[in-house]
Amino acid sequence: MILAIFWIPFMIDAAADTPTPKDEKLSLSTKLAYGAGDLGPAITANILSSFLLIFFTNVAGLSPGIAGSILLISKIWDAINDPFVGMLSDRTKSRWGRRLPWILWGAIPFGIFFFLQWIVPRFSDNPTTNQWGLVAYYIAISILFNTFYTCVNLPYTALTPELTQNYDERTSLTSFRFAFSISGSILSLMIALAIFALVPNDSGRQYLLLGGACAVIAVLPLYWCVFGIRRRVLTGEALCLDNETNHDSISYLDQLKIAFSNRPFLYVIGIYLCSWLAVQNTVSVIPYFVKNWMGLTDQDFTKTVIAVQVAALLMLFVWSAVSKRVGKKAVYFMGMSLWIMAEIGLFFLQPGQTVLLYVLAVLAGFGVSTAYLIPWSMLPDVIELDELQTGQRREGVFYGFMVLLQKVALAIGLFLVGITLQNSGFMKSGSGQPDPVQPASALFAIRLLIGPIPTVLLLLGLVLAYFYPITREVHAEILLKLREKKEMERSPDPQ
Repeated sequence: MILAIFWIPFMIDAAADTPTPKDEKLSLSTKLAYGAGDLGPAITANILSSFLLIFFTNVAGLSPGIAGSILLISKIWDAINDPFVGMLSDRTKSRWGRRLPWILWGAIPFGIFFFLQWIVPRFSDNPTTNQWGLVAYYIAISILFNTFYTCVNLPYTALTPELTQNYDERTSLTSFRFAFSISGSILSLMIALAIFALVPNDSGRQYLLLGGACAVIAVLPLYWCVFGIRRRVLTGEALCLDNETNHDSISYLDQLKIAFSNRPFLYVIGIYLCSWLAVQNTVSVIPYFVKNWMGLTDQDFTKTVIAVQVAALLMLFVWSAVSKRVGKKAVYFMGMSLWIMAEIGLFFLQPGQTVLLYVLAVLAGFGVSTAYLIPWSMLPDVIELDELQTGQRREGVFYGFMVLLQKVALAIGLFLVGITLQNSGFMKSGSGQPDPVQPASALFAIRLLIGPIPTVLLLLGLVLAYFYPITREVHAEILLKLREKKEMERSPDPQ
């Protein structure tokens, strides 16, 4: 099913969707082309969150604390990088529009710097000198990769409100986006499973092959996205920018102040941060949980994550359909409740209960799919409230902070796992060495990271979701006021 995705562009005419401003229904070809844009970023993000920390500790030979710190340091750059790229994409002017040039020209460097993260260069025969050389190398490559990840992914995510203004159609569009996103995660894990089976005794070579294969596959769908949605995006962008105040009239800092004075936006970023901290914390510790606590293999870990992702993919369109009936907040509550049950179950899971491990993984997948779907489908509604209040379209600013939070959650998750393992007495190993027997303190820390800590984050997200104010009715009122405002601006002065 996943491999068939790559053949869809040749079977469906991407230009079938006539991009008229009043056409709120998007064609299947447009939704598929748009969804393809998240396939590559999902592949790279999933491989990094699943394997990079364990690659640093078990292949590159770094301590868990240093390994986690590398990821955290690289994200400090993202605190500047993401909002800055968002602002620049808002102001970009070209025959390809504001967003698409960033994807078009950033795709190949994005793939190259992803691959370079899986190389273990040798800087010195002195172990201490060599380790600090590795630290400098991985920090530099991480910064460069994250820069091009932002250049590709942030403008892409900001396209949603420009493709449609329909409340439910946006949820459907987001479903296609994350169907490809989850499919990319599954595909990347299937590639990992195949490589680990074919190259079982050389983990350094395993990760090098994994990085190379995923880099190539991650780049290609980005071009499908660009050429498949170009006409619709240009028309939708022209409509969104009609009668808008010039961006240059408000400074960058003032734009950020206005964005953070938008109360629904604060709820959305809070919901998203809690959800993705839970996701990244769980994904980061799963390899240690499966191998060190459950006593299983790398292949079992990969199968466990695949079970989560397949369940999330299957439920994505189910939750989208349910959302049309009961609303986004209700769906979020349903999914998070299932996920919390799974996290608690994992904490109490015992070695030998392998079947129950897969059952809990599937249950967690049901909840993870709502973490993908709901916050991102809320954000376009928040942007239109901001437009009503300020007269400007600032998708890049809002989406910039959402993408920033996604990567900060990844970094914090990896950093906390690394620091917690190091402080608990976790024993690292090197490439080709047998895994050491972990002390009881390290095993208990792993269980805390897989269960209670994500549960607390998910409960906090539920509290924030309860107070989120934009319902379907409120959104319809926002759109009505926007239309009235634009009609008044277009009407000639009676005097």
